[in-house]
Amino acid sequence: MIASAEPIGRDEIRLATTIGEECADRGSDMHAWSRQGAAEVPDKEQGDRKPAPAEALRSVVADAVGAAGFELETLDVQQAGRRRLVKVVVDGEDGVGLDEVAQISRAVSGVLDEHDHLLGGPYTLEVTSPGVDRPLTMPRHWRRARLRLVKVRKTDDTELTVRVGAADPEPDGSVQVLVDGALHELAYADVAKAVVEIEFKQPPAAETALLEQAEREGSR
Repeated sequence: MIASAEPIGRDEIRLATTIGEECADRGSDMHAWSRQGAAEVPDKEQGDRKPAPAEALRSVVADAVGAAGFELETLDVQQAGRRRLVKVVVDGEDGVGLDEVAQISRAVSGVLDEHDHLLGGPYTLEVTSPGVDRPLTMPRHWRRARLRLVKVRKTDDTELTVRVGAADPEPDGSVQVLVDGALHELAYADVAKAVVEIEFKQPPAAETALLEQAEREGSR
């Protein structure tokens, strides 16, 4: 099986596989390949078939992604015309490259073939890495955003822009942030939304030095 993929904007990679029917070119933002898979379901059955529940596939897909050394972020299954669209978003400690996306796509495709009774027909598998606008909702997201600039809206509707330091691994913990040159602890529970801001130059050396010093002196 041959795969190809390309970046979709900053920090995002996407790759698609169509199973069970010919795959058409979907434009410059995506490349796809096709191979023979599940048989196509007659049109009259399409209207009676409900979308396969993502919950039923989540554990096996997560295992396949984990075996490749990455983490499953989200899994979504939708009806897209005459086939299913299975969207898988994955991430890793050092991000996800083109080769890794192809590797993960092959692994996930294999487990979907083994559980094709849950899909009931042809499907398109779309494997992507998170875009830069992915909200930070888990401790590992904050850890991977270390030293980056993040726009935060707190649960009390206060908005602030912070530079991220050391992050607690536990969901009930906090992350150390730099705000206007001062260090603060930001509890995850106090964050309503947080998104990484794109920077077009290196962060100020004084800010990164302060955060790194605080991290060395801390226990995280």
